Amino acid sequence: MTLNPVRVGICGLGTVGGGTFNVLTRNANDIARRAGRPIVIEQVAYRSPNPECDITGIKTTQDVFELAANPDIDVVVELIGGYDVARELVLTAIENGKHVVTANKALIAVHGNEIFQAAHEKGVIVAFEAAVAGGIPVIKSLREGLGANRIEWLAGIINGTGNYILTHMRDEGRAFEDVLAEAQALGYAESDPTFDVEGIDAAHKLTILASIAYGLPLQFDKAYTEGISRVTAEDVEQADNLGYVIKHLGISKRTETGVELRVHPTLIPKERLLANVHGVKNAIAVMGDAVGPTLYYGPGAGAEPTASAVVADILDVARDISTDHRYRVPYLAFSGIDEVDDQPQIMPMEEIDTAYYLRLLAVDRPGVLARVATILSEEGISIEALIQKEVTDGELVPIILLTHMTREKHMNEAIRRIEAMADIAGSVTRIRVESLDEQE
Repeated sequence: MTLNPVRVGICGLGTVGGGTFNVLTRNANDIARRAGRPIVIEQVAYRSPNPECDITGIKTTQDVFELAANPDIDVVVELIGGYDVARELVLTAIENGKHVVTANKALIAVHGNEIFQAAHEKGVIVAFEAAVAGGIPVIKSLREGLGANRIEWLAGIINGTGNYILTHMRDEGRAFEDVLAEAQALGYAESDPTFDVEGIDAAHKLTILASIAYGLPLQFDKAYTEGISRVTAEDVEQADNLGYVIKHLGISKRTETGVELRVHPTLIPKERLLANVHGVKNAIAVMGDAVGPTLYYGPGAGAEPTASAVVADILDVARDISTDHRYRVPYLAFSGIDEVDDQPQIMPMEEIDTAYYLRLLAVDRPGVLARVATILSEEGISIEALIQKEVTDGELVPIILLTHMTREKHMNEAIRRIEAMADIAGSVTRIRVESLDEQE
């Protein structure tokens, strides 16, 4: 028996929308065989034509809401990005009984709880594999492939722009601003790179991954976010000398007191797998209690890599479209998330324990280093390694410290006291250190 085609409407014909259109048309036969029925592009909504896409014979519109109301469409593919219009579009599509596929991590991280509730009430599917790590199927792996596991932690390079910048800073000894300008010229970074370099994009993605890993409601507003704009070429060099690589990581851990949810520059040992992910590539390490460590690596962005994930979601919708919604895989992997009374809480950053790299400039006079060590000791912070470089810039001497594990609030107080010393110039640079030992 031949099943009826699944009719798709694509909202947005930019980089990802164009890639999705081309993959669906180019691989139509294989996709139909995998889905068990044809998948047909019924309509496309776009502002500007994409010269890479031949839309001859396809119904088009410039109004995405016309597409969301089209009775001939089964699946609305939202690829316009942003928060407000995308939210209204998706909720309108759901209200009209349409399934939704989206690559919009900001939309899911911020409005996902509302969207999933609306979809549940209407009995439709919302799929969002492409929202995290482009073409890497990490959401499906967490939600289904690792379903037998209690997830202990995950850590990932989930923004290609930041990874490109840090890679070239390390390989070529260049300054952050210089590499950022190059990334913008090459199209890896936006003209306003804030979302990428300040960690907001990565925090959106980490919020989604953590919710799926631990069965929590989405809580983007509780994610700690710190960017890489203050990382210097000297920090990158010193990390290398100490046996580390600086990466902009999203990290989430399950602890006895709650769940960590944080994005920040991180020193990790050179031999770790994540330390050897370069350029614009993404990678996510996941630790499950049964399977142990797993790593998901590949292109985190781009037209067809991201389209690969979008089309995979369309395939899943085509397979499940006739299944009672009560028997589908839950959006965030766990059933009844909102019904659990004793959910673990997202921990405030000041209550999290990590090790630290510190760099400071001190006046070259006796007793200064001893006073710094005393302050750290009084705050319960022990020093693992110390490097005092030769005097530069007149009378100032750079001092590099590595600490053992300590509570963030104690380090904050120690830094406040050190910066108040008359013999310390400027701010203390602080970068957290993660061993990620379990990957060995």
